[in-house]
Amino acid sequence: MKKNKKNTQQNPTITVNRKARYDYDLGDRYEAGIVLQGTEVKAIRNGQFNLTDSYAQITDGEVFLIEAFIGLYDHGNRANHEPKRIRKLLLHRNEIRKLERTVHSKGMTLIPTKAYFLGSNVKVELAVAQGKKLYDKRDKIDREQATREIRSYT
Repeated sequence: MKKNKKNTQQNPTITVNRKARYDYDLGDRYEAGIVLQGTEVKAIRNGQFNLTDSYAQITDGEVFLIEAFIGLYDHGNRANHEPKRIRKLLLHRNEIRKLERTVHSKGMTLIPTKAYFLGSNVKVELAVAQGKKLYDKRDKIDREQATREIRSYT
């Protein structure tokens, strides 16, 4: 007799920061855990998580996620969380040191690119990024438009 196993990894991706690829040149990526309150996890399961315009910052050997929006939980009471509070990210000490050296020496920043479930835990993918100039963005748009036109003619 076959046992039916629940597939908890069916759609683990919660949200993707599409604006990050447009505004930044993304480099190395790191997986980080995130410290959340109970109502935040419930709101994330309802799909109320947005990484647009958020970034990570290293302060005193700890990494924090800033400006990430987690909507209020519908059935939360007075113990509901603040939507844009600063949240701590969990990384290994060696990863934090490496990130700190990279960010401070080269003038780069940490941008969250996506959030997903790994089992019952919420993980955030951080990318070391460097901001694009306006002319780089325009050039990329022109190249993509040209390739679309070439594909449409063939």
